[in-house]
Amino acid sequence: MDMKLKYMAAALLALVVLTANAQWRYRYSRFPMNQQAASDFVKNYTDSLSSYKTRLDSIRAGQFSQSALFPQSLRNMYSDEALQISSSPLFMPVTFYRSPVRNALRLTSSEDDANSINSLVNNALINVYLNRPELVSMTESTLDKTDNDIISDPTIVSGMPDIVNKVAPHPVEPDIVPVDILVKKPNFWTYNGDYYLQFLQNYVSSNWYKGGESNYSMVGSVALQANYNNKQKVKWDNKLELKLGYQTTKGDTIHRYKTSEDLIRYTGKLGLQASKKWYYTFQLIAYTQFTHGVKNNDVNIYSDFMSPFNLNVSLGMDYNVNWFKQRLTGTMHVAPLALNYRYVDRLSLSTRYGLDEGSHSLTDYGSEVTLDLTWKFSDMIKWKTRLYGYTTYKRAELEWENTLSFQFNRYISTNIFIYPRFDDGTARDDHHGYWQFKEYASLGFSYSI
Repeated sequence: MDMKLKYMAAALLALVVLTANAQWRYRYSRFPMNQQAASDFVKNYTDSLSSYKTRLDSIRAGQFSQSALFPQSLRNMYSDEALQISSSPLFMPVTFYRSPVRNALRLTSSEDDANSINSLVNNALINVYLNRPELVSMTESTLDKTDNDIISDPTIVSGMPDIVNKVAPHPVEPDIVPVDILVKKPNFWTYNGDYYLQFLQNYVSSNWYKGGESNYSMVGSVALQANYNNKQKVKWDNKLELKLGYQTTKGDTIHRYKTSEDLIRYTGKLGLQASKKWYYTFQLIAYTQFTHGVKNNDVNIYSDFMSPFNLNVSLGMDYNVNWFKQRLTGTMHVAPLALNYRYVDRLSLSTRYGLDEGSHSLTDYGSEVTLDLTWKFSDMIKWKTRLYGYTTYKRAELEWENTLSFQFNRYISTNIFIYPRFDDGTARDDHHGYWQFKEYASLGFSYSI
């Protein structure tokens, strides 16, 4: 009779538990727990786990394991492996295990079972099943299907893996491909040139009220430059200028053609940089002309090739001009020490160019200054000027060449050339004194590189 009563009581208890579980599931499925209740539950559960961890740490530290009152069975129960297996359900996703319910419905239990780790874990799980059934995410049957019994066969990590050897990159040896490498030496040379060929025609009728005569003229010019600059200390500039112009007039009965422009001139500069703008410079200027020069209705020759020939060598300093946003560029050369050599091949012209009668050459010393500038007013208008001065403190030479160019397009331009000159080493003219003057205007073809 007593056994029957026990079975009836157990069945009644099971029915009560299942009914309570169903009621809780229905309640929380219809009325979810508010935020405050959830926060309180999480805090209580966290405190419980913290307290449980403290107890486990105390047990694992062996506070009671060495005691004579602590049985060997309990020592085995509280070993590291046993603790890991028994407490693992508390630290995994909430799962409905059959063991806690089965132990809760048992009619009898020993004192050792009541104090065991498994009993403590089962009681904690039963509280979760009864109070928060909505937190249960899976069942033990689901775990069995996955064939991954993480409780009975836990994976214990024996040591840390060698992460460095696993993730360290292995160098990939590139394929050896032959490549042709072309090494070019730096080119410190720059080259440029200006060319023009221009014409002028003037017609005057025989009965023109102011008089005059018709004439034709042509002038050609070539200016070549080859400059070296290593961007460090040394600079070497070379400039060659060639000009030749002819004109014809009906009033000249002796000469069919006369030269209006005749020049061969080389200018060389070798500089050693002293500062950003200044250079110590050695300059050489040499010039003569192509052919002889004559006057209207005069058989005399007033100049010729190598009559005269001038060579000027000077030692001084150069200043690089770069003003008005690179519109005004060029150089200024100042030489306190200069040597001038003049040679005249035709002895009949010796006295005309300041030499003693019957002498071919003249050498003197003095000072020299040269300004060579280009002012680009616009893409169509450009002014080139060259000022050359030399003095021996007994005589002086001054030349100022000015060329104003109007560029209509890439190939057509017009030039205005103005050239005053002073030389007190020649014979004085009754009208102009020591001053000489040349001017012309031309229109024609021009090209620059």
